[in-house]
Amino acid sequence: MGARLKEHYLKKVVPSLTKEFSYGNPMAVPKVQKISVNIGLGEATQNQKLMEPAVAELSMIAGQKPVVTKARKSIAAFKLREGMSIGCTVTLRGDRMYEFLDRLMNVALPRVRDFRGVSSKSFDGRGNYTLGLKDQLIFPEIDYNKVDKVKGMNVCITTSAKTDAEGLALLKALGMPFRT
Repeated sequence: MGARLKEHYLKKVVPSLTKEFSYGNPMAVPKVQKISVNIGLGEATQNQKLMEPAVAELSMIAGQKPVVTKARKSIAAFKLREGMSIGCTVTLRGDRMYEFLDRLMNVALPRVRDFRGVSSKSFDGRGNYTLGLKDQLIFPEIDYNKVDKVKGMNVCITTSAKTDAEGLALLKALGMPFRT
């Protein structure tokens, strides 16, 4: 499935972006470098048992084992000690990345309730795109009956584009459903 998106990128996206931005070299055409998916669990400070299902769900969604993120500092107001597990993250590259992006755009996002497209304003100024998902049930890999708590996640798509316009054109050409 991921090979389909990579093939589409090489056959259709590269020529169309080359024409649009008049790149002299095919290596100058922006491409998706990595995608990182992150679940932050602040409430895991009170209940460490929340961590296991989050890690299991993220590994099912991403197809690769996530890294558990730990607190760097102790913050008394948040009842947080240094070294406590407070989230998990996974970084996808290569074929897994294309496969995840394909599933995200064509399967998961259309399953969001009242979905009208993702915002085109979520670029960081350097062509990278971040989007927040409110629940993990939009991914078909997750079994609805096994979910005890709805967890949101951030998906950061890092591209080699220099500007937001190039990043937007790249993701649009790949098929990201932007709001018009």
